[in-house]
Amino acid sequence: MAKPMDQPTRVASFSRETLSTGVAGLDDVLAGGLTKGRLYLLEGTPGTGKTTLALQFLLDGVARGETCLYVTLSESADELRSSAASHGWSLDGVELYELVNELGLDPESEQSVLHPSEVELGETVREVMERVDAAKPDRVVFDSLSELRLLAQNPLRYRRQILALKQLFAARGCTVFLLDDGTADVQLHSIAHGVFLLEHNQRNFGAGRRRLLVLKMRGVKSRGGYHDFILETGGIALFPTLVAAEHGVDFAPVTRSTGAPGLDLLLGGGLVRGTNTLLLGPSGAGKTTTAVRCMLAALKRGERATYFLFDEGRATLLARSALLGMDLQPHLDAGTLTIAQVDPAELAPGEFACRVREAVERRGATFVALDSLNAYIHAMPGEQFLILQMHELLTYLNQVGVTTLLVLGQHGVIGDVRSDLDLSYLSDGILLFRYFEAKGEVRTALSTVKSRVNAHERTIRELRFSRGGIQVGEALTDFEGVLSGLPAYGGKVAMLRSEPAE
Repeated sequence: MAKPMDQPTRVASFSRETLSTGVAGLDDVLAGGLTKGRLYLLEGTPGTGKTTLALQFLLDGVARGETCLYVTLSESADELRSSAASHGWSLDGVELYELVNELGLDPESEQSVLHPSEVELGETVREVMERVDAAKPDRVVFDSLSELRLLAQNPLRYRRQILALKQLFAARGCTVFLLDDGTADVQLHSIAHGVFLLEHNQRNFGAGRRRLLVLKMRGVKSRGGYHDFILETGGIALFPTLVAAEHGVDFAPVTRSTGAPGLDLLLGGGLVRGTNTLLLGPSGAGKTTTAVRCMLAALKRGERATYFLFDEGRATLLARSALLGMDLQPHLDAGTLTIAQVDPAELAPGEFACRVREAVERRGATFVALDSLNAYIHAMPGEQFLILQMHELLTYLNQVGVTTLLVLGQHGVIGDVRSDLDLSYLSDGILLFRYFEAKGEVRTALSTVKSRVNAHERTIRELRFSRGGIQVGEALTDFEGVLSGLPAYGGKVAMLRSEPAE
């Protein structure tokens, strides 16, 4: 009897038993880890980190009391132990099996390596079967398919041997990593349950960028796109791409003082929690000092803050702030302030986003400053990637209730002043710094040109540094030409006077 069209089809529930890869970031990307008892392909050119990832996978199994087997055709057991020792690891508990020795690779003994029969399995597969049956491993690494491909000498025989290996491991419940140095093999991709591509892209200056892409993962909604990772002593650390939609907390969007009454008036009351403000202007106009003044006010309220410093030296920032009456050292000593010196030539964008998350989620920072974005821009591979990266990062910070300041320097001093990149539409507020001339002196003008949350002033005020940090004067009603790029003042409002030297 035919089934009614409106009756829903009943689908059996699926329960996935996961297994850690040994890399926390990769487990996050894979929604918990690998599906147990499946075969996975690690693909990438030599030097991308495949062996290191494979060893971390096995060592994680050893730590969990599992039996682990490393089958190698490309490296000797001594070489593997040396590689592990460079990371401070011991391979005790991992069985190392050299499948092909120097006699097996002798051309005259070729037929002892791979049997030419199309009916029986080759000698290579039979040796693996015998070793697996003897060891009964839970986790297996086969390194590498490139040598097996060369030894097979025939694409059909090579594919049949891979299928035989897959059936062998599946029947025994093994979770397997197959390592391959070759280019994308569509046929091999169809056999594997999951495929991971590792890349190492060199740059003209600075450290190369390593990244991982999940090309395929059956039955799992993995995190898409490329994920930056670093390979250092201790293994691989992978930084999953930040997805702002996955984060968010409930908070009150209260307005808080910047510590400078005149600046509060310009901003419509101060800085609002859960928003970001762009400090935009030429070099030396006071962007960093203004950011430090706002951060110090937050610290005095009992908040925690993190200041990411790209350009200026840490010691220089502390000394200059102290001279202006803004001593940050007590807050550093108390642990409420963290100043993170960032080298953009060495730091991958994904790693930087991860550091920001750690500042917020582990250290409890509610105030974050990025100073400045210019160096970060030049470290990015392309403008379009920076926009996407900053959009996710700023959205994340806003959704977790962090007050964020972004410092962006502009080229030029007067006249045609330009930025490396337009981030204005990503910002909730913009403070514009400009130079102007009055009575033979170069002065600084400050104005708020955008605020999504407050009814801000549209006046232009003078900014001057003092022993209290910054001083914001009265509105300059007769100020003209600031938007033309050649500002001049000819009004009657008194200029702020410099403090007399002691």
